[in-house]
Formats: sequence, C-alpha cells, structure tokens
Amino acid sequence: MTLQSEALKEKALSVGAAEFAAQIAGEVILPGDPEYDTARAVWNAMIDRRPALIVRPANADDVIAAVNHARVAGMPISIKGGGHNVAGHATCNDAMMLDMSLMRGVEVDPEARVAKVQGGATWGNVDEATQKHGLATPGGLISDTGVAGLTLAGGIGWLRSKHGFSADNVMAFTVVTAKGSVVRAAMDSHPDLYWALRGGGGNFGVVVEFEFALHPCGPTVMFAAPIYPITAGAGPIRFWRDFLADKHDCMGSLVEFSTIPESEDFPEKYWGLRCYTIAALWAGDADEGERVMQPLREQGELAADFSGQMAYCDVQKLFDELFPAGDFRAYWKCHYTPEVSDALIDDALRIAAEAPSDSTLSSIWNMGAETMSVPWDETAIDRRGMAWMYSLDSAWQDPADDEVNISFTRRAWEETRKYSTEGRLYLNFGGHAEEGEKLVREAYGDSYARLSRVKAQYDPTNIFRFNGNVLPASDT
Repeated sequence: MTLQSEALKEKALSVGAAEFAAQIAGEVILPGDPEYDTARAVWNAMIDRRPALIVRPANADDVIAAVNHARVAGMPISIKGGGHNVAGHATCNDAMMLDMSLMRGVEVDPEARVAKVQGGATWGNVDEATQKHGLATPGGLISDTGVAGLTLAGGIGWLRSKHGFSADNVMAFTVVTAKGSVVRAAMDSHPDLYWALRGGGGNFGVVVEFEFALHPCGPTVMFAAPIYPITAGAGPIRFWRDFLADKHDCMGSLVEFSTIPESEDFPEKYWGLRCYTIAALWAGDADEGERVMQPLREQGELAADFSGQMAYCDVQKLFDELFPAGDFRAYWKCHYTPEVSDALIDDALRIAAEAPSDSTLSSIWNMGAETMSVPWDETAIDRRGMAWMYSLDSAWQDPADDEVNISFTRRAWEETRKYSTEGRLYLNFGGHAEEGEKLVREAYGDSYARLSRVKAQYDPTNIFRFNGNVLPASDT
C-alpha cells in the first residue's frame, strides 16, 4: 500500500468507516483493499482519483446510511452509475464515492407502460427488460452508460425525435437528499425538485429510483448507416440536413465523422481514411423507415453501408465497441446551434480531417421535433428550441498525446462558437470538471438562478458537488 493509500485509509477509519460497514447490507471498500483500484476506475482513462472510501449500497436504506455517514464526517459525495461521464464526475479525491452498481433492478409494468429503474442501472439493463414487452424509453447511444448520469443531464438517444430527451420521460424520481430524507419528486409532489432533476444533473441528491414512461418500439427497427469517405465532401451532409426538414419527428439522426479502421468490413483502399456516417433510427414501422430513408444511402460512392432492419437492443449496442471502458483518454466539447449552415458543414469537414487522433469522433446532431417542442421552462434543460448540436469527441491512448488532443479540441470548439447561441451546451459533453462554474452558468443560462434556489433547499452545504456543479443560492 502506498503512503497516499495509507493516509486515505487512516482518514476513512478515523471517521468510523469500519463501524459503518458493519451496519449496511452492501459493501465498503477502503484504499489498499483488493477491489479498490477497480472500483474507483471510470470509463475515461484520463481520470485517476482516489476516494477516501467507496460505498456500494445494496438498497435505498444503505444509500440513506451512506449519506448520513458522509454528512456527519464532513465528506462530500460523488455518485457512480455507469461511470461513463467524460469529466469523471463519478469519482473523487479524499471523499466518499457512492458506487451504485449493486442497484440495477428494472421492473416493467407493460399495461401501464411504466418502468421502475434503480439508480445504478445501465441502459442495457433497461432495454433488455423493456424490449421483452415491445416497449422502450429514450436512452443513450452506448448500452453500458448509466441511466442516472445520462438522464439527469438530459439524455440524448436515438428515440429523441419522437419521444424527446430521457429526462422528458421521467414521471417521478425517488431521491435521497443531503439530509438523508427520502423524497418522491413528481409533477404533483416536490415540483421544484422534479423540474430541477430533469436536466440539472446530480446536484440535488442520490436518485435511487426512476419511473419512466414507456412507448411502443421494436423489437425490430430500421437503422440507416451509410458511410461516405470524407472525399465525398459536403454534398451528402447538405442533402441529409435538408432531407430532415419534414422528417425530424420520426428520425433520430446525426452525422458522425471518424476514421475507417483496418477491417475486413471495409475495402482496403479506404483503410485509414477519414469518413462520415449518416446514422439514423426510424422511430416507427421498420419497412416504412427502410423505404423513406433509402435516399440517404444514395448520395455518392460509399465506403460501406451498415444499414438494415435489426433488433432495437442491437442498435443500442452499435457504438459500444468504439470506446471500451478504460482504454481511451477523452476530452469532449459541444455547442447547441439553431441551424446547420453550409459554413458549419465545411468547418466540420475540415476539423474532422485535422483531428490528431484516428480515434477521435465529431458529430452534427439533429435534436428532433419532440425534443424541441418542450417549453424551455418546463425542465432545467435550457434552450429547448435548439435544433442542432455540434460535438467534438476527442479520444486517444497515449498520455504523451494529452496536450495536442486537448488543445485541438479547445481550438476547434472556440472556432465553432460563432455558430452557437450564447454559449449554450450539453453538460454531458462539457469538457473536464476543472473548467468550472463559468461553463455551468453558460450551459444553464436562464435556468441557473432557479436551479441555485432548488440547490439551496435540498443541498445547502453542497455535499453533492462532483457534477456540473450549481452553487446553493446563498453562495452565489
């Protein structure tokens, strides 16, 4: 055990970690324990933090006990669901990490079309349970992403065009607050907290259960994925943008820039070349979707075409292999933008070609009709009318390449800020935690002051600070 680990363990023991461990059904992991390094790891390999103790609650009572223990000990709390957040909010230094991985239950009521989802579940857990009944709720694009982290910041998935953000589909949250109280937040109960949790992140407590509205979906859906070499230029992307004008109520879609791997799935002449995929899910009848989306596959020479009818659960796993947990270092940024101009498309093509890492992705996202239709003040997600998002998802493996990749991402983000509106962005793609309060205020815009007041009510001492942190009103 290192001197640092010994010091952290001593601190945890000094505040009664051993006695606390004997009182709960779950697990307490201390520095130096065999599981410690595995438990503290998160998806982004850049993040290397050392909690004073890691608590794995088995149930809501354990969560209450953990929050009470941390409050008495004067420890802030980070919360790990799937651990996928690029900023590494799930883990912390010298504080309590609450690892929710033992709480992944999903209970489906197919008649009421409601799913009750525990706070540690992944989207793979949810999709597997709901698709048994031909139902789904909007989730993420990677199946091992945590439900909680994605949903609390909004949640952008393939079904957004027809059913909105993940957060729009939450009927109620069961939350353990900083005082150790259990609160059910819904439209008719703690409506201020209900509003804040739909987009305000993990600022207000530990969500131990989500109640999601479900919608008919699958089990077979149509997914379009033609891949164009970057030499195809702007034409297919401009066609896609215009094609969506009367279809963005039923197509969840993005253009994703990447690099063609050395794989038998592609002709050898394309290996190592930059490309872009016009990816789209039809949120309706699969045969109709295949017919309607066919023109997206006919805009020039293709490097490959992975389009076809497939199981919805398989669509939800398509991007899983792009970024295996712990294999990549990552730094992501984004902008909301009201339109995709020809100039933005040209810049996106140039930036994709200039990326220093072949593992880097960048994307132009269409937000979809239902996502845009929600009034801006109905949820904490600001600027609901933004039709598009441009994201830079830089990824690489060698720590020696950190500076060149981070600098590239920041430069490209600044260059494309002119297409944004008042600096608005999606905080799940916000960069790293160290970028601070200014970024959070920009992201929430007009919603920030109200979020701050809710924060003061439910977490006045900011015990839940490892997130896109909103300061309690008294501290602003």
